Amino acid sequence: MCNPVRHPNSTPPGPSIDETRREFLQSGAAATAGALTLAPLVTAHEPTPVVPKPGNGLPTRPLGKTKENVSILCLGGWHIGAIKNPQEAIKIMHAAIDEGMTFFDNCWDYHDGGSELVMGKALSADGGKWRKKCFLMTKVCARDAKGVRAMIDQSLKRLNTDVIDLMQMHEINWDNDPEWVVEQGGLAELLKAQKAGKIRYVGFTGHKSPHIHLKMLPVHAWDTVQCPINVCDHFYRSFAKELIPAAKKAQIAVIGMKSLGGGDGKIVQANVATAEECIRFALSQEIASLVIGIRTMDELKKNVATARNFRPLEGDELRNLLNKVKPHAGDGRHERFKSTTDFDGPYHRKQHGFE
Repeated sequence: MCNPVRHPNSTPPGPSIDETRREFLQSGAAATAGALTLAPLVTAHEPTPVVPKPGNGLPTRPLGKTKENVSILCLGGWHIGAIKNPQEAIKIMHAAIDEGMTFFDNCWDYHDGGSELVMGKALSADGGKWRKKCFLMTKVCARDAKGVRAMIDQSLKRLNTDVIDLMQMHEINWDNDPEWVVEQGGLAELLKAQKAGKIRYVGFTGHKSPHIHLKMLPVHAWDTVQCPINVCDHFYRSFAKELIPAAKKAQIAVIGMKSLGGGDGKIVQANVATAEECIRFALSQEIASLVIGIRTMDELKKNVATARNFRPLEGDELRNLLNKVKPHAGDGRHERFKSTTDFDGPYHRKQHGFE
């Protein structure tokens, strides 16, 4: 096994847990109410991407206030862990980095830790040269201090590194989650790990409702928030219209996911929109990067090509796409992760008392 690779630099921790608890209790409702008034129509992405030479790398965008730039596509950890042959998964990850997809996603509970293990093998290969090129993100599922501490240490070991660039609190899906992360001590433990240099930046994820994320924003000065961004989201419990403006105001980078409607690509499978239309729409929003599921070299090549040739959807092209999608989107049929527990992780279903 290669020696763990330390990523250069660390970032100072945010406010103390007492300060974040006070902010949450005193100003959470007011911040949420204010954020809901900031919902514009979908427009093209404002920040100008840093565009590489043709055929060399991917465009990058700033990751909020972190002063980091990340590739506009992020390799999804769940899908890479679903590849049956670990050697093929490793080849795909190395090829992704060579192509300029240098932002990697993962989570403590993906495939019972299997996703982190195979990603750790890929990044630590060849003396750790791949890790040095990669901005690495993973997630913790626990809300309590003991659980968060254990998961951070387990993820560090699996990923074969001694620092994780971005650690996010996973599946903030229920109205009591913003309270639990404070009351049960999970946020305090996350900030302690950041201060100790185990992680550099902190954020949270979720896929249920923007109003839950709006409750989460004032709990801490987060660096990132990850949420669904797709063409159907525009018409149903819209993260793009409700969350993105509030996150932008707070200088919190938004990371998009579920651009095709989730792991099975429901939006594409139902012929509501093409994969290219879905990805272009998501990248036309004010997001730092879009997490993409990749399980084959062919999928990698197609997604890289879409990113390299990206131009924002706007004007008639955008209006025509939204008009095509609208009849299929308003009832949430292609975004059932927002309205059911069917797409919640097993850890989180048990955490909230669901079967």
